[in-house]
Amino acid sequence: MSSTVKALVFDVYGTMFDVLSISEACEEKFPGKGEEVGKTWHSKQMEYLFLHQLMGKYIPFSEVTKEALRFSVKEHAEEELDAAEEQGLFEAFLRLAPYPEVADMLGQLKGKELSVFSNGSHNMLDPLVENAGYTSFFSGIISVDEIKQFKPSLYSYQYLLNKIGLKHEEVLFVSSNNWDVAGAKNFGFQTAWINRKKQTVDELGLDPDFIFDDLTGLLKWK
Repeated sequence: MSSTVKALVFDVYGTMFDVLSISEACEEKFPGKGEEVGKTWHSKQMEYLFLHQLMGKYIPFSEVTKEALRFSVKEHAEEELDAAEEQGLFEAFLRLAPYPEVADMLGQLKGKELSVFSNGSHNMLDPLVENAGYTSFFSGIISVDEIKQFKPSLYSYQYLLNKIGLKHEEVLFVSSNNWDVAGAKNFGFQTAWINRKKQTVDELGLDPDFIFDDLTGLLKWK
């Protein structure tokens, strides 16, 4: 099946970039509480994303991120941020630490059809990829904000397919997120799960086509 792959499409958060690297900025602002603020921030970010999708109340991921940040700060630091403080912490998401193998992996896949598809809104996604120096590797940086349907909605993956103009089976969708891999598999893409944390495959009948410890496993397509 893998021989049909014509394009590799990458999720961003947790796949190419370590989301919990936001904890460093949180630690600067809240000494001794940075890790717990960062973890709750990210977990609430994902919870709110799914809630907005299920309720049919779409807002850009940048706004979801700020909602989750406000909750986390109240939960752990028991205070509220002013606008400048909130913006300062939010901008940590524009400078997330990439995983160590990403640059080399992208360099070795140069010449392949590579795209990004993320729940991130362009005002978060574009600066993040650019700040890391990865923009030139990708033929497209695609955000669900263009259709206002968060992954794993079927509509979001259909939008991606329309944008890249290929058949379902010609796309290898790459993500570290179990739910994203399941959504992409359900839609009909080939899938590669980057299982950095040695997690158990979800019992949804939507097992990944490939499972790798990190992104170097993708070099079989170079």
